Amino acid sequence: MATDPTAPTDRSATPPGDQKAATRRGVAVVAALMLGAFAFNTTENLPIGVLKLMSDDMDVSLSAVGLLVSGYGLTVAIVSVPIAQLTRSVPRRLVLCVLLAGLFVASVVAALVSSYWVLMACRLVTAVAQALFWAVMGPVAVGLFPPHVRGRVIGALSVGGSAALVLGVPGGTWLGQHSSWQVPFLVVGALAIPPLVLIATALPASRPEESHAVRGVAPDTRRFAVVLAVTGLTVTGVFAGYTYISKFLVDESGFTESTVSTLLLVLGVTGIVTVAVYGRLLDRFPRATLTLPVSTQAVGLLGLYAAGGSKIVAVIMMVLLGASLGPVFMATQSQVMHFAPGRTETAIAANGAAYNTGVALGALAGGLLLPVMGVRGTFLVGGLMTVVALALLLEEQLVSVGRPQRWSEDPAEVPERDGVSAKQ
Repeated sequence: MATDPTAPTDRSATPPGDQKAATRRGVAVVAALMLGAFAFNTTENLPIGVLKLMSDDMDVSLSAVGLLVSGYGLTVAIVSVPIAQLTRSVPRRLVLCVLLAGLFVASVVAALVSSYWVLMACRLVTAVAQALFWAVMGPVAVGLFPPHVRGRVIGALSVGGSAALVLGVPGGTWLGQHSSWQVPFLVVGALAIPPLVLIATALPASRPEESHAVRGVAPDTRRFAVVLAVTGLTVTGVFAGYTYISKFLVDESGFTESTVSTLLLVLGVTGIVTVAVYGRLLDRFPRATLTLPVSTQAVGLLGLYAAGGSKIVAVIMMVLLGASLGPVFMATQSQVMHFAPGRTETAIAANGAAYNTGVALGALAGGLLLPVMGVRGTFLVGGLMTVVALALLLEEQLVSVGRPQRWSEDPAEVPERDGVSAKQ
């Protein structure tokens, strides 16, 4: 008989009225976290769209403004794991409220104080806040629902993050061009207020160790390491070429610059749709929902290298890339939580660090390859790196044959760890 995936795990111990109230609170918290993820991801990439406006207004070079993005990503990569470990015993309601308040204050100060170094400091503060926000939001949201729907909850959170690149950054760019670069920062700061209020009022004031989501369902150091390697390889591979996708589409495929923006929008929309679809399948098909998007990413990158001179082929490969980027990271987030050998927030922080490191290394590798192999060659190298990631996944699956592990466990059968039961 089908069960309500959002109902509390121990029905016999929880009155129906309390079940409905807990479900409503859980949905409200997930919605708040989605909006928070949207705001953080938007502010991370916001300078990209208003690069020249910021450069002219503060009288600094474009490369200096670019450091506001690369420095942000590097900070997230460096501090993710340490800050997750330092705050692992702090109540999550307090942590999330402080992080969202930090986003609000840093965004407002960045907009009101016209100084490059003040802006840089605000960006670094926001980067630290984002690193911890991404580390704790998954376990917090998952802990409000039964263990067997972890994937669906992670999928919902991923939609919020993915929407930032499709709606947040283009929207911020439009606002900046029609007013000033400060206005988008103020708007992002304002977006932090609703989730702050919702989390302060709807999230229970419990300690992290009281949730079943504090530990992986099936701790496995080897599988955890494979997932981290897949994250690093796929992200480095895709950004080696994707960083220069506009140049590729104009120089190799023959599109006009005005058409490129439309193609990037199609890629982003495809990403949101596929994240939503894969998110509902994560719990039922955990292996396929990672292996399939890694495969399509490899095909997309290698297809652009081999036949990207054709406009039709280029569009098809762009769609495949759009159907891969978000789902790959979402699936790895779900799997590191499942196989986490220690605390889940540390596992997610490690995966976030691997992702941001991959973005930086991919862009760097592409820049070094560009004068040697041309823009087409960056997609070849990126595709080959993705093939290596796919080989790792397939090898891990072959090794695990004969010792299958159920992905979703009955809450009653999840062993008690450190005095924490899944029924709590």
